[in-house]
Amino acid sequence: MMILALESSATACSAALTRDGELVAQNWQNSGLTHSRTLLPMVDSLLKNSGQTLDGVDVIAVAAGPGSFTGLRIGVSTAKGLAWPGDKDCAPCSTLESMAWPLAHQKGKLIVCAMDARRHQVYNALFLATGEGLERLTPDRAISLAELGEELKKYENSKIVVGDGAKLCYNTLLEQGMELELAPPNLRLQSAWGVARAAEELAARGALVKGRDLVPVYHRLSQAERERLEKEKQITKEGDHTNV
Repeated sequence: MMILALESSATACSAALTRDGELVAQNWQNSGLTHSRTLLPMVDSLLKNSGQTLDGVDVIAVAAGPGSFTGLRIGVSTAKGLAWPGDKDCAPCSTLESMAWPLAHQKGKLIVCAMDARRHQVYNALFLATGEGLERLTPDRAISLAELGEELKKYENSKIVVGDGAKLCYNTLLEQGMELELAPPNLRLQSAWGVARAAEELAARGALVKGRDLVPVYHRLSQAERERLEKEKQITKEGDHTNV
């Protein structure tokens, strides 16, 4: 099975091609350029330099969330566009699970996935590395750093932090007296290879979808939506006072 994987959930952007679980090629950059400019050219050069075409791809995988609202929309829209002409299967992968896969070989370690969600929160999930795979310990969620610190005290395993929010998480929890380590720089940020590996798991479970059913998974309302709801609540309160 050949998988074309896309990762645009945060600042880094990447595309990868795998065949039967083996990495064929990967393009990765952390330049700060908008993913709408970089993602498709990366896919195009990846396929050309690998001597492959989109017709030979069986599954389009994408980091579907959580993550940057804009980044997720770009990634999911790109995946839908690539899948649509050939009605290809798609793998909507958890961004957090995907970033844990490159550390699955560290058997026995607790992998703390962290993406900066602002407002003193991180998007987080916890995984146990089994050597050849991952055991999920929590669902994907938005959680405060204080709550995460309290939860991690329950685990005696060595802890390693990964993701674009790893430094924030590491520094904050270190101040709380937590013992943990940062993933090495080459494994710390999200990569499309991790997305491809997560897609292998979805395919094995029969959880692939068609492009029309592919949607981002935000896990939290956008700032604009939160502000709109606050305004609506305020208007409702003012109306209630007027009717008294």
